[in-house]
Amino acid sequence: MNLEKFFDYMNNGKKVDEASGLFKVFHALAQEALKITMEINTKYHSEDELVWLFSKLTGRKVDPSFRVFPPFYTDCGKNIIIGKNVFINSCCRFQDQGGIVLGDGCFIGHNVTVATLNHDLNPEARADMHPKSVILGKNVWVGSDSTILPGVKIGDGAVVGAGSVVTKNVAANTVVCGNPARVLKKISL
Repeated sequence: MNLEKFFDYMNNGKKVDEASGLFKVFHALAQEALKITMEINTKYHSEDELVWLFSKLTGRKVDPSFRVFPPFYTDCGKNIIIGKNVFINSCCRFQDQGGIVLGDGCFIGHNVTVATLNHDLNPEARADMHPKSVILGKNVWVGSDSTILPGVKIGDGAVVGAGSVVTKNVAANTVVCGNPARVLKKISL
């Protein structure tokens, strides 16, 4: 299975059966991501080098305005789309098989986890997975130690307070916080 077919399948949210050939693709992508993130995380790199390494990790040209403070962790890498002027702070973990989109101007705080896979609830099929993409709009700010769960869409200009667990979509220009994240206020522009 080629990458295009793999991501077409994953980005449509279809169940991934443990017995399918998709797990072989998972493993191959994970091994490549481990090599690249090990390079990112184990020595100093200039900003230009990090842009190049993230382009290699994602398989897409990353805009030169991108900034990241390593370490950074992912178990796939190829299903991350990064907009312009995006900043990712240190110790973030992206589980991107289901797809992660970071819109222009996103700020991601320290130690943020973005998850795109759920295991099956049936104990007999627990290894099966259900992918759902996570999409962050333009100018989203995700505070430190937050977790964004599969299928969540965060609207343009929204803010996720530190330590939040985001289980549902967040409207544009809204501040959410807590576990589970709840609306605190609307941002007046």
